[in-house]
Amino acid sequence: MLTDSDRQQLDREGFLVLPGLMSPELLAALRRRVDELFEQEGAQAGSEFKQEPGARRLANLVNKGRVFEDVILTAPVLDAMAHLLGPKFKLSSLNVRSTDPHSPSDQPLHVDSGAVPDGQGYWVANSVWMLDDFTPENGATRIVPGSHLWQQAPPPGMYEAHPQQQLVLGKAGTVVVMNAHMWHGGTANRTAAPRRAMHVYYTRWDKPQQQYQKALLSAEVQAGLNAAARRILALDDPLNDELSATGSGVSGFMK
Repeated sequence: MLTDSDRQQLDREGFLVLPGLMSPELLAALRRRVDELFEQEGAQAGSEFKQEPGARRLANLVNKGRVFEDVILTAPVLDAMAHLLGPKFKLSSLNVRSTDPHSPSDQPLHVDSGAVPDGQGYWVANSVWMLDDFTPENGATRIVPGSHLWQQAPPPGMYEAHPQQQLVLGKAGTVVVMNAHMWHGGTANRTAAPRRAMHVYYTRWDKPQQQYQKALLSAEVQAGLNAAARRILALDDPLNDELSATGSGVSGFMK
């Protein structure tokens, strides 16, 4: 679980790097399943959420393998989410983004779902699971530490570097937890290999999910989920159903 120093880092900087949080066995299983899904889904990959020039995507992953069901309940990540979002929160989406080799440009700096803190505080938080090493050359995430405290989103289309930005680097198996109100974005991949990352994205209980899980998960998957998974997916929450009726939305970038 998180230390007091970890929590202070999240409060002050807006992100926390957790090296080696994925075991070698989990990392191998995730890579294997992600590659299988890219092969199976082909040109339709990511279509449940969004597709993007310069990157391949997968979406709705809780529906696509038991390994993903386990990921959403990772204790240190949930501890960080509770610290950022309060005790009541839920999974918003679970996606993969694989930056293509020789991709042409950075993503613009953004906050996830275009979210700005409201009267109750922060309401979006993300975890970036490095399925490959994140290096200065292969599309590592750029962040602006402390920008979650500014109470505003960056201007639209901010592709240029911010003077305070830095790259989040790490070995495959690392997980980065971030306050998703912090300005951030993917960078160009200048190598000959893809850069794969999984995004396990959470939101506060009173906000809509980015992808309404109850509608996306098959009856078979829902029937096999344990109580903790059903709770984090908000499958039995009438408020979440009501929020979805107003439009859960697919706005915002994922790195």
